Amino acid sequence: MEAESEPYVRLATLRQLHQVVADLNTARSLADTLQAVADGIVTGLGYELGCVNLVRPDGDLVIAGFAGNPAAEALITGRVGSRSSWERRLSMGEAWGALRFIPHTEGWVLLDDDVPQWHTEGPEPRFADEWHPQDRLYAPMYASGGGQELLGVISVDRPRNGRHPGAWGQEALQMYASQAAIAISNARLRANMQRALVRLEREQQALRSSEESFRQAFEYAPSGMAIAEMGGDQHGRLLRTNDALCRLLGRPASAMRRYSFADLVHPEDIGTLLRTSAEGGRAELRLVRRDGTYVWVSLRNSVVADTADGPRFLLTHVEDVEERKRHELQLAHRASHDSLTGLPNSAELRARLSARLCRRPHSVRATAVETLDAAFEPAAPGTVIPEHGFDFDPHVDAGAHDHHVHMIAPPADSGAADDGTKGLAVLFCDLDGFKSINDRFGHNTGDAVLVEVARRLTTCVRDGDTVARLGGDEFVVLADGLGSADAADLAVRLRNAIIPPIRVDGRAVRVGASFGIGWASCGMTVDEVLSSADQRMYIEKRSRAKAHRRAG
Repeated sequence: MEAESEPYVRLATLRQLHQVVADLNTARSLADTLQAVADGIVTGLGYELGCVNLVRPDGDLVIAGFAGNPAAEALITGRVGSRSSWERRLSMGEAWGALRFIPHTEGWVLLDDDVPQWHTEGPEPRFADEWHPQDRLYAPMYASGGGQELLGVISVDRPRNGRHPGAWGQEALQMYASQAAIAISNARLRANMQRALVRLEREQQALRSSEESFRQAFEYAPSGMAIAEMGGDQHGRLLRTNDALCRLLGRPASAMRRYSFADLVHPEDIGTLLRTSAEGGRAELRLVRRDGTYVWVSLRNSVVADTADGPRFLLTHVEDVEERKRHELQLAHRASHDSLTGLPNSAELRARLSARLCRRPHSVRATAVETLDAAFEPAAPGTVIPEHGFDFDPHVDAGAHDHHVHMIAPPADSGAADDGTKGLAVLFCDLDGFKSINDRFGHNTGDAVLVEVARRLTTCVRDGDTVARLGGDEFVVLADGLGSADAADLAVRLRNAIIPPIRVDGRAVRVGASFGIGWASCGMTVDEVLSSADQRMYIEKRSRAKAHRRAG
């Protein structure tokens, strides 16, 4: 610099300083700002070389900007000096305000450290304040805000006037370092904001792409999909349904938004729906179509959140399982029903009968409970309390049969007076003359006769009664709530329904029927009940045969 005592020189320097600071603030990127800082040292402050050492995230300093010598710039730009070496340099030498000047007389100890450096060649100084090629001058840059966070270090070399900067030159370099720190901080902030904006745009693009993928997967899924509200007064209300679900239920999407799954489920499946957990639950149930028919579906729920803290929704996947369910029901029906007549088979008959019986007869249970109650009443003085001689725990029995209605048999003797007792009648039926039809006309005709007999028996009983085929030409009818006379009347009606001719392939054939009436009561086994009815049937068959022989 020129003679700094002259005001016009200072004014010219201020103008130059103002221009280079303005250039710093017009730089767009961080790299441009760092290069502008280095260029301003040469063009605005009057030094032949300017270098910007920037602190990296790991604490070391990298040469991020260089101006004044293209050869030196190509050689040392990007090279790194350790933080410890830089702290050593900034702690030694002479303090010129915020600057640090290390004269050539002290700088020889720094020749072997790892800080990249470049020295210009020149003659030895001829006077005291002349610049030596080995002199070093550093201007630290600190972050704004009053802290001492080091952003980097500006290093300069060879003032153009060849002299050490005076007070004015030192202050100008300090001011420039302060403005450079602000410009670098702003450039970093802009760079971070730009990266954040780019990242945000990418995330938004990914979100839009994800939403579009979800929309397409939702709308064009081959099976039904629905989104429903979760929680609140409108819990379960359908917000959105796809085409597959609308087609499955025969309802437009606008109409579906008026319902919840609770409105569409079969009344018998409401409990299944309620037991299904809202978070990840799964169930098979029936949904009603627009025409009033029902379809079996597999319903699977999962919870999705609109945002991190936003409302949660229920995503429901609905798969049509009507065909599989129909097949399962057919298999279950085949396992429990006779393949020829469609009536319940022997296994199903036994299961239904067993469900009505318990191991303890009603009379034994009543006696046991009464004896137990008597045991807890205060005994009279001198009374001897007998030991109980039955193996029965009334507490266990009562708990096991809280909802069980004990089966009681009415009087078995048809001549006894009717006491009004109603029970479960078991009518054992054996066809008379069926074997001769099989032998004479073949099994096809015999099968047709069995099918027609099954139909006639079914039409003569009430809803809720059971007509089952045990096998061969044997049938059993379970009719609940009958007295002795009622059961006898039913046997007559069934026999009369079987007697009329049965037409098969243009010919009429006849069969008769023998009925035995047994009664199911608790304390009996299924085999005992069926055996009792079977024995009574054979008694009737023999008595009818004797009567026929006497009549003949």
